[in-house]
Amino acid sequence: MRIAICDDCREDALYLQSLLGGIHMTVLYGTARELLADVRDGRISYDLYLLDIYLDSMDGIRLAKQIRLVDEYGAVCFVSSSDAFYREAYDLYAVQYLLKPVEPEALRRLLERVARHVAKNKELSLHFRWRGQMGAIPYNRILFVSSRAHTLSIYCRDGYIQSCTGRLDEIAGQVAGDTFCRCHQSYLVNMYYVDNLDGNDMTLAGYHIPISRRYAAEVKKRYREILFEEMD
Repeated sequence: MRIAICDDCREDALYLQSLLGGIHMTVLYGTARELLADVRDGRISYDLYLLDIYLDSMDGIRLAKQIRLVDEYGAVCFVSSSDAFYREAYDLYAVQYLLKPVEPEALRRLLERVARHVAKNKELSLHFRWRGQMGAIPYNRILFVSSRAHTLSIYCRDGYIQSCTGRLDEIAGQVAGDTFCRCHQSYLVNMYYVDNLDGNDMTLAGYHIPISRRYAAEVKKRYREILFEEMD
């Protein structure tokens, strides 16, 4: 995996790098400005961003918000000597929040989780049929699938909408796993792109999706798991 470590404490950054070993490609950044320059210019993208909360020029929370504007795929993990920003990290869809000094086992579990997410997004696709033709769309392009008047619509992150035939139950069975979750009789949602969940409503890229009482408990459980569950 490609991993960025942003920490203005050189000693802490080198410690994290040593825990990662030589298996992953790691790049150290001493300032938020340096990291943003690389990401914004498209020089490189990362599978995982390990961000210190307390940076001199820009705190890790603000840095993560800036990264999200240009990189929606990379996983963000905050590293801090305090848990004071735990709530902010939750709102930013951080995959984990590690306390310093980082324990090797906690980092190992994080890497396993991110590796699974990366592999899943790269390899898995939703297969569909439309007007006699077969097609497939990678999971990481899909926001949600809706059903209306006997037609399914696959809404993608780039604004593209693919129509297809079939029943939502069939699609739900095809993508069974932890990426998609049924939230309503007419909606199947990619839980990794949920921006906010509030009561009986969730938002994804500006779309408001209803959550029916039948699916509410499972949806909220999965939402919390994706944000902070430490995988065994």
